[in-house]
Amino acid sequence: MELSPEDALRINVLLASPIEAVRIDESSMTVHALSGKGEARVRLNPNCREEAYLRTVREALSSHVLGSPGGYPVYLKRWTRMGQARDEILESLLLLGEPEAVIAVVNASGLTDEIARRAWWIMQSAENARCMLSQQPVAEGAMGPVLAEFLVEFLPFEEEPRDMIESVRLVLQADLIGSATRQQLWERGRSRNAYYVGFLQALPDALPDPMSPHPAREAACRRLATLIEAGDPHAIQFCRLLSAEGQTFLDTVRRVLKKPSNQDVVVSLLHAISAYFKTIHLVDRRSDDIDGIVRTASELGVKGDAGEQDDAGFRRMAATVPEFSRMVEAMLAMSIIDEPVVNPVFSRTDAVGSVMRTKLKPVSDPILRLIDILTT
Repeated sequence: MELSPEDALRINVLLASPIEAVRIDESSMTVHALSGKGEARVRLNPNCREEAYLRTVREALSSHVLGSPGGYPVYLKRWTRMGQARDEILESLLLLGEPEAVIAVVNASGLTDEIARRAWWIMQSAENARCMLSQQPVAEGAMGPVLAEFLVEFLPFEEEPRDMIESVRLVLQADLIGSATRQQLWERGRSRNAYYVGFLQALPDALPDPMSPHPAREAACRRLATLIEAGDPHAIQFCRLLSAEGQTFLDTVRRVLKKPSNQDVVVSLLHAISAYFKTIHLVDRRSDDIDGIVRTASELGVKGDAGEQDDAGFRRMAATVPEFSRMVEAMLAMSIIDEPVVNPVFSRTDAVGSVMRTKLKPVSDPILRLIDILTT
């Protein structure tokens, strides 16, 4: 099947000029091309079924740009989403008029701010915006604020909590949005607490509406001053938890954990907790038994036998502030908590909402008790 003579001529003329990107409007049967001088259009005149004709147009574009008359391999969807596109052909992929090729570009590890601008002109979607903002050159470039603004405006229409969390996390990076917009997102979290998880991941030490420091912070940090000056991670983390920022973090975790909407929110929240305690992680102590984690923390913090260096660090701090032993044990337990603690529940149910929260109580209640110890 061949293009109509007039379309073949116009497309060849179009491709002979220095264009930056091509998109095809299937509803109006129009080829749009972006160049440094602006935008050009070619209205198609199909001589067969529109679907077949559009395939012929894309084959013509592919043959000219890549030397491959078969067109872009749209069946390799998983591959294109894994960032496997070669950096040297990213610009060429944007000339094919193929949505799957654009998706391959926005997922590529070699994405630049300029290529992101062209890809965004072709295909604007929340998923593409998230993919591009996850790349540092784009987040720090001219396209960063543009993509962030789009995601903020689209957030009320997001249906999946996982996408809400990722969008909020991404727009909070690199000062992409102003303080007023940031505060608005925080306030929306009262009705959609998935937003709070995005804040916990992006700004754990700079959450809006900070609370007061723990009443015992001044005394505890004064006692731990020598260890803090020596760079002891356990003492530093303990004072961090008792600070206004730390108390706000814990209170926000409590709010989300009391009423998560689905399993994605719970898992993302646990990842945020794990990242917050990464400086004192005890990876080899990870467990899917929350009660076992609490017992392990008690043994390490006070009654543990000598041996592991990390264990000794915990005990050294506990010995310095024995009056805060329960809080130290709670911190140790929180440092061990991660996604595995919900595996026994989520491996047996795909429930959401109130049913999920009921099934999750054997895990969430002990975590909430740990937070209470650290905040009261």
